[in-house]
Amino acid sequence: MKQAEEQKHQVEAYLKSLQNSICVAISEVDGNEFIEDSWQHSNGGGGITRVLSGTNVIEKGGVNFSRVLGDKLPPAATNKRPELAGKKFEAMGVSLVLHPLNPHAPTTHMNVRFFIAGADSDNPVWWFGGGFDMTPYYGYEEDAQHWHRTAFEACQAFGSDFYPRYKDWCDRYFKLPHRNEQRGIGGLFFDDLNELGFDQSFAFMQSVGDHFLKAYLPILNRRKDSHYGEAERQWQLVRRGRYVEFNLVYDRGTLFGLQSGGRIESILMSMPPMVAWEYQATPKQGSPECKLLTDFIVPKPWI
Repeated sequence: MKQAEEQKHQVEAYLKSLQNSICVAISEVDGNEFIEDSWQHSNGGGGITRVLSGTNVIEKGGVNFSRVLGDKLPPAATNKRPELAGKKFEAMGVSLVLHPLNPHAPTTHMNVRFFIAGADSDNPVWWFGGGFDMTPYYGYEEDAQHWHRTAFEACQAFGSDFYPRYKDWCDRYFKLPHRNEQRGIGGLFFDDLNELGFDQSFAFMQSVGDHFLKAYLPILNRRKDSHYGEAERQWQLVRRGRYVEFNLVYDRGTLFGLQSGGRIESILMSMPPMVAWEYQATPKQGSPECKLLTDFIVPKPWI
C-alpha cells in the first residue's frame, strides 16, 4: 500500500506540473492570465480549474486538474470492464480544450488521466489513459503533418506499434456516428494502459502530456493572426456545433464527469462560447470549407 500511495503522489505531482506549464505557455501567446478556481468534490478530492475567456487569441479555453474519489465506478468507466462495477475508485487527470478566436487556428483537446478501481482492496486495478486531438476549421497540410509527426515522436520510444495503434483508436473514437463524420484530424487516444507496468505506463502518459505543447504551439502561432471575415467566422461556428454534439453525446470523459457527480462548471468548460447550427450547411464545391471535409477530417496517413 505504501508503494501505491507513492505512485499516486508521483502522478499527481506530474499532473499539476503539466497544468502549470501549459497555462504559462498559452498565457504567453495570449497575453492574458488564466482565471483560477479551486474546488472540492463531495466524495473527496477536488480540483483546480483554470479558464481563459474573451481574450486576444483564445476565445474560450480551460485547463483542468482534478482528483476525485467515489464509492462506485460509473457506467462510463465500466462499460468495457464490467467486473469493476460497484468498486470504489480514485481518478486524477489533466484535461484541456482551447477554442481560438481566429477560424484559421484549430480547436484542440488534450487529456491524460490515471484511474484506480478497488483502491480500498488488496488487489486494486489501475490504468492510464488520454491523448490529444485537433479540430481545424480550415485545413493546412503542414499543420496536420506537424501535429501527427509530433504524436509519432511521443510514441517512438515505446514501440513501433504505439503510434499506428493509438492514431487508429483516435480516428475511431473521435467520430460522430450520426453524421458519419470525423470530429477533426485525430492524433492519439489510448485507454486501459497497464500492460507495460507502472513505470513505463506512467512514462508513456508523461510523454503524451509533454508533447502536447510541441504539437500545438507552432500551429497556434502560425494561424492566430491570419486574416478572416464574417463568412469564415460563421463556418467556424457551424463546425463548433459538431464539437458540441460529440462532447454531449459520445465523449466518455464528459459522461464520466456527469455520472460521477462531478463539478458541472469544470465538466462543461470545454464548450465553446459561441456556436451555430444551420439547416443543411453544405459548403460550395471546391471551396476551402469543402476541402476541409473532403481532404482533412477523414482518416488518412499524415506522415
